Amino acid sequence: MSLLRNDGFLPRMKPLSTKRSTVVSVLDIGTSKICCLIAELMPRDESEVLPGRTHKIKIMGIGHQQSRGIKSGVIVNLDAAEQAIRHTVESAERMAGVTVDSLITNVSSGRLVSEAFSADISLDGYEVQDRDISQVLSAGAAHALAPDRSVVHSIPIGYSLDGDYGIADPRGMMGTKLGVDMHVVTAENAPLRNLELCINRAHLSVEAMAATPYAAGLAALVDDEMHMGCACIDIGGGTATLSIFMDGRFVYSDAIAIGGYHVTMDLARGLSTRLEDAEILKVKHGSALLGSSDTEAMVTIPPISEDERDVPAQVSRAQITRIIRPRVEETLEMIRDRLARSGYADAVGKRLVLTGGASQLNGMTEIARRILSRNVRLGRPMGIAGMPESAKGPAFSTAVGLLIYPQIAKIECFSSRSSESGLLMTGTGGPFGRFGNWIKENF
Repeated sequence: MSLLRNDGFLPRMKPLSTKRSTVVSVLDIGTSKICCLIAELMPRDESEVLPGRTHKIKIMGIGHQQSRGIKSGVIVNLDAAEQAIRHTVESAERMAGVTVDSLITNVSSGRLVSEAFSADISLDGYEVQDRDISQVLSAGAAHALAPDRSVVHSIPIGYSLDGDYGIADPRGMMGTKLGVDMHVVTAENAPLRNLELCINRAHLSVEAMAATPYAAGLAALVDDEMHMGCACIDIGGGTATLSIFMDGRFVYSDAIAIGGYHVTMDLARGLSTRLEDAEILKVKHGSALLGSSDTEAMVTIPPISEDERDVPAQVSRAQITRIIRPRVEETLEMIRDRLARSGYADAVGKRLVLTGGASQLNGMTEIARRILSRNVRLGRPMGIAGMPESAKGPAFSTAVGLLIYPQIAKIECFSSRSSESGLLMTGTGGPFGRFGNWIKENF
């Protein structure tokens, strides 16, 4: 059964159990890499450390490899993408010792659109109940419905009761009119269908989809940043996304189709070398800022052909930087303009977090401070046990954010999933695993 429904809403995820551990599988599909994480989510008591999380996360298995058949988050070759997804998930399964049945994946494609809406309903003086919350959320999200688009996220920013604003949870309160301000993220259906089709061809089902900027922000931002107001810039291989959080809520997102791959392409063209060699040069010797010794330090450039008579060229690190810097500046200037147009630039203040694989380029945080005129720190995923050292960097923020997302997905407005689909939030075990979980939950 397809995840996309005729009503324009993606289905609701099954809430996490507050009494027992749950195994969750996630798939981060990017332009440069595909990553699968299998983790055990264990209920935890409220804590001052990462207070927004309801569960501890322990990694059981991880698989990642170079992406194939994907460009700027869009599936461009079904066969290549399917094989890359299949091999990635199999690696994680072998490490975890489980079989993945369904998983949560990210959405970068589909021209994500972020909009704010308001709605209200009449209460007739009664207490606010869960059904009233659901009704007003559905009314607000319905404003975003459009042909050939689906609602990926519909997040309440704040409620009002009889004109009194700033109410976090109105349940149990009495009034005559309940209102809500909402942030709704939509995406085009065709790229979502192709993404789901590609995963289905690998004999997997999609439990839920989460926007890449949302997932990256959940992993890279600390609680104080989320509440005071902060922007998170996730620069990946093929896209750079912007997410803004205020009062602990995801309130805005945007994306541009430029990332680290474009820097690699610039180097390959400018130095007349192969893409794989250009990527190595970028990682080893690349920088967004000139250093004092870069003019004298020389780097060997492998020739583009395999002819033994071609002699490798020698260029200075300064020349490599001169190729890299314009693309980095262009990317950050576009993000700066998107932030200014968001309407949240003042609310964000000086707080900005940079994450994603391409954010690790030497000099990136320094040049971001200059162009964005803000304090910039490098964001890494936090509060995850069992993560290998090689996977603790900014490149894995989105994947970790997908593990955090199930803990807060209950605040959103979705259509209900038909029981015929049989999908549960375990992500593992096949039909017998699903039957076992039904027994546990009902007896």
